[in-house]
Amino acid sequence: MSEAETSPKPRNAIVVLLDSLNRHLLGSYGCATANEFDTPNLDRFAARSVRFDGHFVGSLPCMPARHDILCGALDFLWKPWGSVEIWEDAITFHARQKGITTMLVSDHPHLFESGGENYHTEFHAWEYVRGHEGDPWKTVPDPSAVGAPGIPQARPAGIERPYDLSRSWFRSEADFPGPKTMATAADWLRTNAGQHDRFLLFIDEFDPHEPFDTPEPYASMYDDSWEGPRLIWPPYAVGPIARGEMPERDGRQVRANYGSKLTLIDAWFGRLLDTIDDLGLAEDTAIIVCTDHGHYLGDQTPDGQDIWGKPGVPHYEPLGHTPLFVSWPGRGAGQVDALTTNVDINATLLDLFDLEPEHRTHGKSLIPLLDGSQDSIREWALAGVWGRWVHVIDGKTKYARAHEGDNAPLSMWSNRWSTMPIHAFPGYRIPRPDQRAWLDTMPGSDVPVIRQPFAQGDLLPYWAMGARSEHFLFDLEADPGERRNLVGSAAEKDAVDLLRSALEEVEAPDEHFQRMGID
Repeated sequence: MSEAETSPKPRNAIVVLLDSLNRHLLGSYGCATANEFDTPNLDRFAARSVRFDGHFVGSLPCMPARHDILCGALDFLWKPWGSVEIWEDAITFHARQKGITTMLVSDHPHLFESGGENYHTEFHAWEYVRGHEGDPWKTVPDPSAVGAPGIPQARPAGIERPYDLSRSWFRSEADFPGPKTMATAADWLRTNAGQHDRFLLFIDEFDPHEPFDTPEPYASMYDDSWEGPRLIWPPYAVGPIARGEMPERDGRQVRANYGSKLTLIDAWFGRLLDTIDDLGLAEDTAIIVCTDHGHYLGDQTPDGQDIWGKPGVPHYEPLGHTPLFVSWPGRGAGQVDALTTNVDINATLLDLFDLEPEHRTHGKSLIPLLDGSQDSIREWALAGVWGRWVHVIDGKTKYARAHEGDNAPLSMWSNRWSTMPIHAFPGYRIPRPDQRAWLDTMPGSDVPVIRQPFAQGDLLPYWAMGARSEHFLFDLEADPGERRNLVGSAAEKDAVDLLRSALEEVEAPDEHFQRMGID
């Protein structure tokens, strides 16, 4: 039996979530594009960690992914976007009951607005770093003459962004939200970590999410020949270059600016690592570096179109196959090929701190993979965005099932009844529950929940709108670039059977079986 198998669990945990972190752009994963951008500190951390090669997203986008990690339950089958519901608790609630100090440091604005509330409230304390993306922080630009000169940026016509005001208040590199978040977390470790018996520090860092805005020297690091306003807001589109709607040169500029943001946050992540090392925390602290999803930067669809942002397409590898690194005391560097997904991070933290959730969860602890007692923990993983494709992955194949016919029936299950605000379109909102709604119960709960059915013609959250009726099946081993859609082959029947079985096991709403035609 190895030393790792007999050593005690770590006392503490630090989770660093870097939003929109692309696995295939990290040198530590050795992919074809891995040397495109510099990430020396992520590489440095990877060199002393366990690298998970079969890690995939679960619920998307931003807040659903955080629900996976903090609550441990997939929610994309029940709602599009939302807070901690009254039939469940985030892991921080159970940690508080056991005397484990929990701290949140974040610049992620969705955590502090309608649809993201209640995630931070059970932490013992939190620091919210203001000014990232859509954070409505300032009402006027910085009137002083000493404010950092704003880099000229292209802005879509007719769209006002809170960031335009926030940006004028950043006087130096250290004032940008990402660097400030990392510095705040490092300061908390220096002044607080030694004062607590056990702690969980959750760093929810919005970088390298857009806007891809950085100060020099990062701003020109990967595209020093660009002239004109910088393109820091990526399009969310399929095929704009292929259709001639966006010049290829603009695409290179957007991608370069993502790289600049990635290298910037890598540098400040390095300062956090320095603090961890200076304090000797790695000796008794599990450190997890993860993400919610990737981000398309001109990647190709099976039919050769360029993809940007997170538009209405299946979870191709750049978006859905994500990085995960775990530094575990007593376990040296290495790699794990087993299939894992984001709810497994929650299960690992529950296992580490010996916590028992009271609501239904879907995760499997990673500790058996880390201590070598098991070489796999799950046979399949589910992933998706509410109202779009439902994906089932078994580590070798990925099946994305769309709706057949109208994208109906659908229902939303929530007692909070809020969804993501869109600041650029303040008049947009989904309907409130109406007389069609009734009370039901979630799997594993007896708390009544509002179940609102939707029909064709209803106003839905924007990501569920439109026709997306093509299914996709890929052999990830033989075709990692996902160029050959195997739908219609004999393998699809097995994929449908696996999807049906997985949905039955999580007791998914019956509407999904109906809308996807797999009754």
